[in-house]
Amino acid sequence: MNDEQLINAAIKVREKAYAPYSKFKTGAVLLGAYGEIYAGANVENSSYSLTVCAERVAVFNAISAGCKSFVKLVLVSGSSPPAIPCGACLQVLFEFAPDLVIVCANDENEVNTFSLSQLLPQGFRLKEKF
Repeated sequence: MNDEQLINAAIKVREKAYAPYSKFKTGAVLLGAYGEIYAGANVENSSYSLTVCAERVAVFNAISAGCKSFVKLVLVSGSSPPAIPCGACLQVLFEFAPDLVIVCANDENEVNTFSLSQLLPQGFRLKEKF
């Protein structure tokens, strides 16, 4: 899928966001290494710390489906400039795809593209001990 198709998919899932408190709806799609698409919308909670961003919902959907290798994330918001993933989302993404491309877009057709390392230059991963 090209960026325009991925942005449109993120716009569509953004409509499903649950954001009654902030009114800041986001939609994200994650492109798997073999072309799979995993979507997520942000889900707020009365206890703000339990809110989950669209990016992490997309990652959790991918992991639940058995995909752990990603090449691109597209995030759509209503802000100008387009919102970028928060630090928690960046770290979760780094766990699986340190070379990820991140495309951020908004309703005014503004699009910014970053590498994950640009947005999280000091990401880390623990070594597995199994």
